[in-house]
Amino acid sequence: MSALPREELRGLFLFEHLSEDQLDWIAANAVLEEYPAGSTVISEGGEATCFYVLLNGAIRMTRLVSGTEVETNRSDQRGAYFGATQFFVHQDSEHIYNATVRALSDVTFLTLPSKEFSFEFRRWFPMATHLLEGMYLGWRNSDTVIGSRRRLLALGELSAGLTHELNNPAAAAVRATAALRERVAGMRHKLAFLAKKDIDPELLYQLIDVQERLVKQVAQAEKLTAMQQADREDEIGDWFDDRGIDGGWDLADIYVRAGLTTADLDHVLEQVGDTFIDGAVRWLAYALETEMLMGEIEDSTTRISALVGKAKQYSQMDRAPHQWVDVHDGLDSTLVMLSGKIGDGVRVVKEYDRSLPKIPAYPAELNQVWTNVIDNALGAMAGEGTLTLRTWGENDQVRVEVGDTGPGIPADIKPRIFEPFFTTKPVGEGTGLGLDISWKIVVERHQGDLRVESEPGNTRFEICLPTVEQASL
Repeated sequence: MSALPREELRGLFLFEHLSEDQLDWIAANAVLEEYPAGSTVISEGGEATCFYVLLNGAIRMTRLVSGTEVETNRSDQRGAYFGATQFFVHQDSEHIYNATVRALSDVTFLTLPSKEFSFEFRRWFPMATHLLEGMYLGWRNSDTVIGSRRRLLALGELSAGLTHELNNPAAAAVRATAALRERVAGMRHKLAFLAKKDIDPELLYQLIDVQERLVKQVAQAEKLTAMQQADREDEIGDWFDDRGIDGGWDLADIYVRAGLTTADLDHVLEQVGDTFIDGAVRWLAYALETEMLMGEIEDSTTRISALVGKAKQYSQMDRAPHQWVDVHDGLDSTLVMLSGKIGDGVRVVKEYDRSLPKIPAYPAELNQVWTNVIDNALGAMAGEGTLTLRTWGENDQVRVEVGDTGPGIPADIKPRIFEPFFTTKPVGEGTGLGLDISWKIVVERHQGDLRVESEPGNTRFEICLPTVEQASL
């Protein structure tokens, strides 16, 4: 198809300031191309032969990341461009498309041959082309070096937080396993001791029955205050002393933690009698402690599994890039990943509205927003203060507020905090990209809003995200 006339070309923002001769060149060299809904316009990795300008319809752009197709953009804006966007850069190798673009509806494009356009563009704007090429190559080289370093540092910090959280339950499981091995050996020894006393088999069956009943009570053991614990230990200790059982105070601690009382011990005495009560209560103590240790191991391994799940949720491993998500899942997993930075001096307060609906989002990117904003809040408080996470719904939006009790953002720099490369951190500690990236993710990718209110002792970042799918993401 023939290209657009000069007047229509000038209506596209890319070409509105071109001269008439330049517009004539565009009109003479451009071609109109149409694609039906669902078709592939360009494929990532293919030779970048054309520069595309969207005239009507909607497109979807994706990239392959570790073998998974990740959606990076959607647009129905007239004049949006893609394809051979680095046509002005001289390279020894061929240019390739860095993304795949598919038509979401019937679409029409104005296309320009990249090689011819590159030559003409350099003739039209020699100085601008030189500056653009220098900036692009300089940015690409520095981004390769600095980006790799930043990713390693970020990975190290997140790994430190995760390993810090994993260490406690893992260590508890190891300790409980070692103790369990000792208790099982002791229980075998005590059973052999009872057998040597020529215990009536029927009595042994009754003792095993009592053991099973008492062991089942361990899971329902009530939580006692320190005073209640001490009083019950005194009662059970006295019960053992009255029956001449040595070391009763040590046994009392086990029976109390298992949730048993003197009434349970009276029942044991009724079953086995005075002759075997000493060996019976010691054997039962081993059984009870074994059950409690297995419960501790189960609790520890469950916590480890939950932490691994949080890490997978944070990284969005094995998940679709765009999905309906609960913002609380991302906030909680981010707190886990940043736990190494939170420290004992920071109190975390969660004021969640769990009734909020799920929202359409790119969860991995939102996790990057939570990480940037929470990390800034922790840095501002310098290890002492209160971090508050609050969620609520308003005007078809889910609102997320991250507050801190740090010194606040000075009024003179507050308007600049979302600017790229602007940072208040010392040289070498900040790139000034965290909040700029967060702004792009929230505002441009999710059609939301990101705002901040700050005064000494009360800084609040508010992230507003729509609850319905947007026409353009």
